Amino acid sequence: MYYHASQIGDIVFIYCTKPLKRVMYKCEVVKCNMQFSECVDDRAFWIDIEEYKKSQSGMYARLKLLEQVDSNNLDLNNLKENGLTAAPQGPIKVAKKLETYLNKHFNDFYSEGFFNDVNKDEQYHEGHTITSTVNKYERSSIARMKCIEYHGSKCLICGIDFGERYGKLGEGFIHVHHLKPLHTIGQDYIVDYKKDLIPVCPNCHAMIHRIENGENMTAEEIKEVLEANF
Repeated sequence: MYYHASQIGDIVFIYCTKPLKRVMYKCEVVKCNMQFSECVDDRAFWIDIEEYKKSQSGMYARLKLLEQVDSNNLDLNNLKENGLTAAPQGPIKVAKKLETYLNKHFNDFYSEGFFNDVNKDEQYHEGHTITSTVNKYERSSIARMKCIEYHGSKCLICGIDFGERYGKLGEGFIHVHHLKPLHTIGQDYIVDYKKDLIPVCPNCHAMIHRIENGENMTAEEIKEVLEANF
């Protein structure tokens, strides 16, 4: 676990040990100096009961999950190349170089593009809206990577495989499209990566969102357009 300090508002990066060996969660401290009695009792997850008993005398903090990713950029080898000295054995303070690297890569690995299918006033289970010069919906990287694992990284509309076209540079590159428009789903909607997401190339993804009446074209409709023109 990485942390800056033990104050409300501090940022915590959580490192997952073997077999994952990577940072996967970014959280914010929302409460600190908590007694064990204020926490969820996790006795069922302890193998060594004596260690569990010792833990009851510690002080705790409550964390709010901000973002989650599953990216090779945040694995142990890359972390060690960017300021981490060794695999974490406990809480440590993040050095500036490592902090910069973590924040740079704590985003959606496959989200090279975005489209205006978001209601900026709504919050969704899968992510959150960031308001800058545009409103960008930060989708769940884990759900998107599961989609790639299930469907593969070839565009399901036109069939392009960036690895075949560009070699190593293009390996694994693909956009992921939500079949159900994001602005139509509720706050507690759980994304099914097998049924709700499909891999598409940036060109096909842009065409899906091309029309201006608020309705997306379907993958089948884009396929028909391609067949009609080629």
